[in-house]
Amino acid sequence: MDKKILSAAGFFGMTGILLGAFGAHGLKAVLSDEALVTFETGVKYQMYHALFLLFVGLNSHLTSTMRTLLFRLIVFGIILFSGSIYLLATKSLTGLELKILGPITPVGGLCFAVAWGVLMFSFLKKKA
Repeated sequence: MDKKILSAAGFFGMTGILLGAFGAHGLKAVLSDEALVTFETGVKYQMYHALFLLFVGLNSHLTSTMRTLLFRLIVFGIILFSGSIYLLATKSLTGLELKILGPITPVGGLCFAVAWGVLMFSFLKKKA
């Protein structure tokens, strides 16, 4: 599982860098300032949580079950939160009507919050 978590961390970190560069250079001329800020928010949260995955994969104080739970929450969070933000920010380019994504973004954010809460409680319950 650690290999899977660390590979996912690398993948999301790499794609976060690529999407950030694409947003800063490729989309700057075609998106509004507001849409660019929205896109950058997706990139930031993807990068924060790629680093979180790296931490989870390298942390020896977490059980295998805890790592699996955190992995799933973080990956679903990135896909739902950042993925929906990328699509919403670029809807003027794609022409797609993406109203269904509005409620999906907060579900991804909830996955992030729950993952951080799970991490906190796993450390609080750990015996010294």
